[in-house]
Amino acid sequence: MTRQRQTIAELSRLFQSGAVSSRELTEASLKRIAEHDSELNSFINVTQEEARVAADTADKLLASGKAGPLTGVPMAHKDIFCTRNITTTCGSRMLENFVSPYDATVVARLAEAGMVSVGKTNMDEFAMGSSNETSYFGAVKNPWDQERSPGGSSGGSAAAVAAGLVPMATGTDTGGSVRQPAALCGITGFKPTYGRISRFGMIAYASSLDQAGVLGLTAEDVALVMQAIAGFDARDSTCSAEPVPDYVAGLEASVSGKTIGVPKEYFEAGLDAGYAEAVHSALDVYQQMGADIREVSLPNLSLAVPAYYVVSPAEASSNLSRFDGIRFGHRAEGMTDLESLYKLTRKEGFGDEVKRRIMTGTYVLSAGYYDAYYLKAQKVRQLISNDMARCFEDVDILAGPTTPTPAFRIGEKVDDPIQMYLNDIYTVSVNLAGLPGVSIPCGLVDGLPAGLQLVGPHFAEQNVLNFAHLFQKETDWHLRVPGEGVS
Repeated sequence: MTRQRQTIAELSRLFQSGAVSSRELTEASLKRIAEHDSELNSFINVTQEEARVAADTADKLLASGKAGPLTGVPMAHKDIFCTRNITTTCGSRMLENFVSPYDATVVARLAEAGMVSVGKTNMDEFAMGSSNETSYFGAVKNPWDQERSPGGSSGGSAAAVAAGLVPMATGTDTGGSVRQPAALCGITGFKPTYGRISRFGMIAYASSLDQAGVLGLTAEDVALVMQAIAGFDARDSTCSAEPVPDYVAGLEASVSGKTIGVPKEYFEAGLDAGYAEAVHSALDVYQQMGADIREVSLPNLSLAVPAYYVVSPAEASSNLSRFDGIRFGHRAEGMTDLESLYKLTRKEGFGDEVKRRIMTGTYVLSAGYYDAYYLKAQKVRQLISNDMARCFEDVDILAGPTTPTPAFRIGEKVDDPIQMYLNDIYTVSVNLAGLPGVSIPCGLVDGLPAGLQLVGPHFAEQNVLNFAHLFQKETDWHLRVPGEGVS
């Protein structure tokens, strides 16, 4: 076998040359998971036999000459995507034993593209968290330093990719849950425009914010995966019919003469000084490529986190009401009537953070408080969206830090929800506005990765990936491997 952490593009070339088979690569991935995941806890379920069957099928396709660029490549799904005949837990006791009878659209499309799923990755419970500490199955460790968080809620996917267990994994991004863990783990994390990828079979947290995303090593890999999963799905009423461009073909377009907007609010109090330096150095790379750097303003940025933590819990309180102990999922014992069934089931089935958000959401939607909180938050959401739209009248893309600091220590913020929520300050506004964004590695701060966030207008995924790809051609930050833990 060749070195660890190979990109999808590299693996595809190896398959085409006959240098390696999908079965060999899948076995290597399963072996690496067995050897290292006891340290990281990035997987909830490893599907060995199903992976071997899929790999053998992929090898037949490769031998026939009918394979695509993703055929035979191992990957993993965040355990929020329904997978037929396999448990889908959402990191919760509530769904610990739930076996899905169908595949999510994302799962089905990647299977059709020939990818080999080796399992389901750990996550914050029902995608509610920024550190992967709220999972019923335990915290995930960051491969760069196992005392630190990999971020969340897609922390298991990010850690698995960073550690070289798989070259790519799916994630979901409601307020930064793909981009933030990608930044903390030193990989590429992409969230497309809301509606670009079907949400069918992706268990809902906050329906107007949730979007499937991709975690990989490079923007090129993300483009290859996006080509397979983007596009209209009649089973999702929020899925857009906007035509899907050739993401791979657009990667090499020059950025010379294009304009990058840098929101001045990103560099105010709260941003780590070393992180800011890494981001400015990344912007210098773009300047050397001929891009124009311009300061812009997002005057309502400070309201993004408060607005998000009103809107998302409100939607969560509605979405999670289906977990009642009657139709599916956990069911408590010892109940005496219907009300006690509900209470005991939810008390046992949900963790503290999920309960906190359900209670918050129920409160802001209640009579007498709806106008004061939920309606006002939706108005602020529109202001934030308007701020970004105004910026895109003058610039092609927005750039700045993905997170305020590098990876924080496990346990450092878990008892202070406000500090945890503030970790999303640069990412939540992108979800509130429904825009595409990517985080790419741009440096190291005290030996830990820093992420550069690039954001584009609606359906400008091709442009965002183009900017990310050209940066990765000029730098090697995305090639750096964890200095501690799994190497």
